[in-house]
Amino acid sequence: MRSIPFSNFSRASGEDTATADASQRISSDENREAQGPRLMSEQVQTIWHPYKNRFRVMAACLTSLGNGMNDSAPGALIASVERDYNIAYGTVSIIFVCNALGFVAAAFFISALSSRIGRSKSLMISEALLILGYTVIATTPPFPAVCASFFFLGIGMAMNLAICQVFCANLANNTAVVGAYQGAYGIGGTTGPLIATALISHGSVWSRFYTIEVGLASLNFFVIPWAFWNYESESDHEQMLPHPASEQSGSTQRRWKSFKELLSDRTTVLGSLFIFAYQGSEVAISGWVIAFLVQFRNGDPSKVGYVSSGFWAGITLASDLFVPSIPSDSVAIAFSGLLLGPIYPCAVHIFQRLIPKKMQISSLSLIGSVGSSGGTAAPFMTGMLAQHVGTFVLHPICIGLFVTMGVTWFFLPKPEKRSE
Repeated sequence: MRSIPFSNFSRASGEDTATADASQRISSDENREAQGPRLMSEQVQTIWHPYKNRFRVMAACLTSLGNGMNDSAPGALIASVERDYNIAYGTVSIIFVCNALGFVAAAFFISALSSRIGRSKSLMISEALLILGYTVIATTPPFPAVCASFFFLGIGMAMNLAICQVFCANLANNTAVVGAYQGAYGIGGTTGPLIATALISHGSVWSRFYTIEVGLASLNFFVIPWAFWNYESESDHEQMLPHPASEQSGSTQRRWKSFKELLSDRTTVLGSLFIFAYQGSEVAISGWVIAFLVQFRNGDPSKVGYVSSGFWAGITLASDLFVPSIPSDSVAIAFSGLLLGPIYPCAVHIFQRLIPKKMQISSLSLIGSVGSSGGTAAPFMTGMLAQHVGTFVLHPICIGLFVTMGVTWFFLPKPEKRSE
């Protein structure tokens, strides 16, 4: 039998080994390529990475604190505003309408503006608008100027709300982060009526409250642009953005198509209605519960202003209908706030899971803007009806809004379970 040379055997064995190694490398490369998109999509920024994110979250919470003070203070100030301008409930409610118009107006350009000039400059513009509005109100101008100022406040608040909310919603463990963001809003909502009532009790003009807001907005004007400076240029940020700026700032036809897609998205529409009802009930209670206690419980306006601070622990159970005493009402209002507290961050977490990644900035901006306009539309409706039938209308309006929340939540799509 003819023997096989050892050199040939070695060469054949080496070739087989090389072929196997090459096949293994190709298979490994293919696996990496197949897993690449999934791994990229799973890599999400956290509150700790990049390092500056911790300051961004704190800056976002600072703006939310100011927004909470702005939304809660009118409840303690309405009686003084009516007295100083000699106007009725229906007229003073115009400030809520102007605020709502500002929110709605901002919804049409927030996404395009932040894509074109970046979050940092957009937030700087929002704080500049807040400084302008608060400064005018602090001078106790004629009532039409107050209404115009609330319009600019609506635009400024809608801008920082949408940008900061989208940022928080895209971080890992976003329920906790959005909860902290909303918690700062609650702290502002708690301190706003306390400060406003204390100022009025000591004989100060109602508008002096807004000098505090001027100072806070001025601080934010420098802090939040610094925190978000160069945010878009960070290495891993591209994974989070639904569209590059060049795509979002395309032709009018493309933007119109994107807007139609936005309105056809079930989660966006139902989410907007849900947050509209949520914030409508929230601000309506905070804004008008003081007037209710004064009119139906014979409360002292200089003292019952503290009650709305208790509300910013939760939502109303409408116990005012059945318990005719201010202490009992105060406890019920505070307890109801405790129940409302977790709804907003949990809802944003669900929306973020349901909305396609490419639509999140536009969709959450629309949800935030339209939803926040509920915080101005509902108080206006309450004021108009209260002028004719009394502040008792606060209860059926809020109950109707709660029912709306339940119905819209029921019809939301079910989140898909993640298999990875």
